[in-house]
Amino acid sequence: MQPDNTRNTLIFIVAALALFMVYDFLVLRPANQKAQQQAKVEAAQKQGATTVAGAPGAPPAAVQATRQQAAAASPRVEIDTPSLKGSIALKGARIDDLYLKRYRQTLAPNSPLVELFRPDGARHAYWAAFGWTGGANLPGMPDRDTVWTAPAGAKLTTQTPLTLTYNTPQGLRFTRTIAVDKDYMFTVTDTVANLGAAKVTIAPWGAVQRHLGPPDPTNNQIVHEGAIGVLDDGNLRLSKYKDWKKKRELGFASHGGWLGITDKYWLAALVPDQTQPIRASYRATGPKDGETFDTSYLGRYVNIAPGKQTTYSQRLFAGAKVYPVLRNYEYSQDPPKLFGLVHKHTPNAADIKDFDKAIDWGMFWFLTRPIFTALEMFYKLVGNFGLAIMALTVLVKLLFFAPANKSYESITKMKKVQPDVEKLRKRYEKDPAKQQQEMMALYQREKINPFMGCLPILIQIPVFYALYKVLSVTIEMRHAPFFGWIQDLSARDPTSIWTLFGLIPWNPAAAPMIGGFLDGPLHIGVWPLIMGFTMWLSQAMSPTTGMDKMQARILQLFPIIFTFTLTNFAAGLVIYWSWNNLLSILQQYVIMRRFKVDNPIDQIVRRLTGRAAPAVGG
Repeated sequence: MQPDNTRNTLIFIVAALALFMVYDFLVLRPANQKAQQQAKVEAAQKQGATTVAGAPGAPPAAVQATRQQAAAASPRVEIDTPSLKGSIALKGARIDDLYLKRYRQTLAPNSPLVELFRPDGARHAYWAAFGWTGGANLPGMPDRDTVWTAPAGAKLTTQTPLTLTYNTPQGLRFTRTIAVDKDYMFTVTDTVANLGAAKVTIAPWGAVQRHLGPPDPTNNQIVHEGAIGVLDDGNLRLSKYKDWKKKRELGFASHGGWLGITDKYWLAALVPDQTQPIRASYRATGPKDGETFDTSYLGRYVNIAPGKQTTYSQRLFAGAKVYPVLRNYEYSQDPPKLFGLVHKHTPNAADIKDFDKAIDWGMFWFLTRPIFTALEMFYKLVGNFGLAIMALTVLVKLLFFAPANKSYESITKMKKVQPDVEKLRKRYEKDPAKQQQEMMALYQREKINPFMGCLPILIQIPVFYALYKVLSVTIEMRHAPFFGWIQDLSARDPTSIWTLFGLIPWNPAAAPMIGGFLDGPLHIGVWPLIMGFTMWLSQAMSPTTGMDKMQARILQLFPIIFTFTLTNFAAGLVIYWSWNNLLSILQQYVIMRRFKVDNPIDQIVRRLTGRAAPAVGG
């Protein structure tokens, strides 16, 4: 491949990436946000049907109450743990009222807690339930309307499990014990005693259901939201809400495993007995404007003779997808040590296989997981994820220092011989073949490898993608502060040129006609400007040898294009790119000074100080 072709290919790749980013922010995301807002309005105006988790396949119930009204429709037992607060509805024994005490909706200290579950009967209901089925020939089984009995003054905490009881007219006594740990795992243990005169055959089930989809859907391409699970074959099963609606129902046979519904940061997952077979299903029911999404499983049927009993234990994860927490459930006896890099594990029945896959690492998990592990390691050392990102950048620079150094040496030599290349271009303007031959001969005499110039960008792209994914999907980055005005590394830089970076107290989004653009594609913060400047400076230190005027002009536009495209990206990503550029500039500057090649930094210094340019080799 000729140097021109190599450079043209690189320009095409970067330009395509930039155009995709522009299209994503100018077209796809605004359209998606508009659709989300419209969906919320329509959902608030309409009433739909919700599938009942009192038993798989039971009839629907109308959604018509507020959250408070729905909660008041049943006697309740309070939940209070270090991580969770809410209540359990004794009617149906459902876990349907849950807030995450460690997370708030916004950065404001008095912001409402993040809501996970909402009582059945309310709009956007989201809840989990457990039970037993015995078929039509065994009436009186507990269902969604059954009111269980709890001890007076009962309260579910990490130290005080909750015991519920219910007796059927046919002589079955159900005793349910619900325990919860300090994080997000409920353990539900049912004991069914047959006090009647005839044998009964029943099977356990569990269900997580969500009415009308997520309260704040995204359905974007970078983050999976919808059905999730790992069943017998070990494969991760995913289905976004829009695909889930189309498929309507999927069924799988499994031996243990887990399944549930996931958001970007939150998860509700059923964990049946890992030693027994189940029949898992994902269902979407109801009209298109009133969907109910249901993940459930049915255990194996068991026979209970008169005077005998059976016990079944299952678990429910309801909380934040914190990587170390998920790993501790995945490896229950001996969780990984040394930041998850080294561990010796003996499998046991309490393990939840591949539970950390609840985090959407993506198809390039082999990049995103190590990047996240490195960030976690640096965070433990420096106590700030922004500094951890900068430390990670330094580590990547050190790992690729030698090849990058050779690349910058090649770039510097090319810049040094640029006047000679221009002379060759003019001399052999009408003979492209001879021009290329002479240029390659010049590169050979000067020991220049023109292909090495692509290496810095090629190294940066996979790290950039992996960090982009990590900032998008890991809750550790949510509301993680840096310094100054950056209080959330997973969100965009909140400053804007239209407010003079906070000096003018007004909201550009409120501007008539153009507010959407000022607060969207044209929102330019401080860090995107820093990134654009460093990109321009890095580009100015590179030669334009071998490019025609049009190519050079397109390349000069890249800093401007990337400033606009990255302005709505996570601030942590922009900080990474800016810091990476600064380190590259420093490395390149040292090499250019060593080869006595004039560079933009020295030119700026001379203009500010009025010094004359030194004589350099050319």
